[in-house]
Amino acid sequence: MKKWYGGVLIASLFMLLILRYGLMKNPIGESYLLSSFYNTSNPLEWVHTAVPPAVQDPGNSSQVISTDTIVFGLFTQKNISKAEKRSLQTWNLLKHLIDHAQVLPNGLDAIKEAGSAWNSLMASVEEEKHGYSNESSDRRAKEKQCPHFLNKLNASEYDKSGYRLRLPCGLTQGSSITIIGIPDGLLGNFRIDLTGEALPGEPDPPIILHYNVRLQGDKLTEDPVIVQNTWTVAHDWGEEERCPSPTPEQNKKVDELDQCNKIVGKNNTVAVGTHSEGSKKPSKIQDGTKARRYFPFKQGYPSVATLRVGSEGIQMTVDGKHITSFAYRETLEPWLVSEVRISGDLKLLSVFASGLPTSEDVEHAVDIDTLKSAPISPKKPLDLFIGVFSTANNFKRRMAVRRTWMQYAAVKSGKVAARFFVGLHKNQIVNEELWNEAKTYGDVQLMPFVDYYNLITWKTLAICIFGTEVASAKYVMKTDDDAFVRVDEVLNSLKMIKVSHGLLYGLINSDSRPHRNPDSKWYISPEEWPDETYPPWAHGPGYVVSHDIAKAVYERFKSGGLKMFKLEDVAMGIWIADMKKDGLKIKYEKDDRIHNEGCKDGYVVAHYQGPREMLCLWQKLQQGNGPMCCGDP
Repeated sequence: MKKWYGGVLIASLFMLLILRYGLMKNPIGESYLLSSFYNTSNPLEWVHTAVPPAVQDPGNSSQVISTDTIVFGLFTQKNISKAEKRSLQTWNLLKHLIDHAQVLPNGLDAIKEAGSAWNSLMASVEEEKHGYSNESSDRRAKEKQCPHFLNKLNASEYDKSGYRLRLPCGLTQGSSITIIGIPDGLLGNFRIDLTGEALPGEPDPPIILHYNVRLQGDKLTEDPVIVQNTWTVAHDWGEEERCPSPTPEQNKKVDELDQCNKIVGKNNTVAVGTHSEGSKKPSKIQDGTKARRYFPFKQGYPSVATLRVGSEGIQMTVDGKHITSFAYRETLEPWLVSEVRISGDLKLLSVFASGLPTSEDVEHAVDIDTLKSAPISPKKPLDLFIGVFSTANNFKRRMAVRRTWMQYAAVKSGKVAARFFVGLHKNQIVNEELWNEAKTYGDVQLMPFVDYYNLITWKTLAICIFGTEVASAKYVMKTDDDAFVRVDEVLNSLKMIKVSHGLLYGLINSDSRPHRNPDSKWYISPEEWPDETYPPWAHGPGYVVSHDIAKAVYERFKSGGLKMFKLEDVAMGIWIADMKKDGLKIKYEKDDRIHNEGCKDGYVVAHYQGPREMLCLWQKLQQGNGPMCCGDP
């Protein structure tokens, strides 16, 4: 009998090992199936629901993934506090996104990556709830800090394998990385890579920017050249961008700056000579002197190179002069950067990263009670609900919004409510900071997917859901965390319009065409939109729809009749046009005081405003100066 029990025990252990091996071989199984057993408080707990039997994994045409594995489950309230539940009020209402996951680029990946990120976050939260010693808690708090800057001066850390600088919370617009070094060695070639986090099962991380300086040229040229590119496991190397470019006539603009400065690779036509009177004046190069082609790096000479994160791409300046621009590519966005890697023939002197995203120290915040948002009651209708697009590590922008236009009397009184809609991050430190921020201020709605620019339409959908299902708002507004909204004037405008049904209010564009250039950030293929023009739509920094339109968006989403389109503001225009075809009377109300780019005096919405500009605009309003812009006149 004992032998029989022993045999059963051995066989059981053997089967468990096989099951464990099978789950470990499949990163999806590891992230999601194990969570079903060990983490019942996980809103991304994958359970059987009525969905199509399977979807095709776009990364591997031979691999079919069961939707039972990746579909949303019901959110259980176990081990989740009341304050934490407030940040998940739209989570389960978005479970049907799996039905649309393959319509938008990287939709399925974003949901699967969110599952992994959420499991890690919940494990961390659970550990914290079980308690640590004070010493251990202090150590963890320091580890979770997102520093505003990093400065490394120890060149001895640089060896043949290169140098790595970890960026704990990624990059955001305005961040910069400055590298001081001297190209040396046999060739003087070196490279700078901004890398992201490697996905489970992948040996190498994606390269968001590959900046390769080749002083001795390469297979295509004998002259010095800078090569910029990206790399991912799924798509390998992208299309190279070279400076100087072999096709200078195609030199495009990124943040209004040339992709490659026209002076790179051009012959110097003048030299500086010292005249008898001691002044320096340009003089022509003497006959027989070889003109040197301009290149920002030179072997044996020190250079100060700065990579700066812009709104459309990454800019490189060398010794204070703009040299190259590199537009962000699909799913390779600056917030994903987790490390700077420097390698090659470079004598590195120092690396300095500044303007990094950092969360506010709650313990030292003197106005925290003023900044907290009150819970919304579905029984108390709102005049206006405002949904704000934000990304996980945009801590400073959210704080600037809280301290400025979210302090309007209408918001504080409860007539208007505002919430940030934020996708998860691949970086656990960022997610932990975001979780604590959401719990502290009560104004963050977490999205059950990892943020990618192509998926912002899902946030628009979430805003419509919140504004009608969680809150009951007469009007629903969408804006961005870099937009300053004059809430009082939006309410006044809606009051003067006197339209409560079928309304789209904003900076209406009634005659726009799809961008057919594949290099455009807003490129739309004929398959995505075959028509030559779009229906009327309102620009994204600030538009308002009436309750019935927001409600219809959610109802069509649940029934599967909502067309997903990756340009969220155009998508809203498309949805409204379809409602119009079905008989809904639509009123398009244009307001030119809503500015899509920048600020103009008299604004209702000013776009592209950083935290400093936000505070300046608010101060001007509080001082009675009216809607006057800040900065240079």
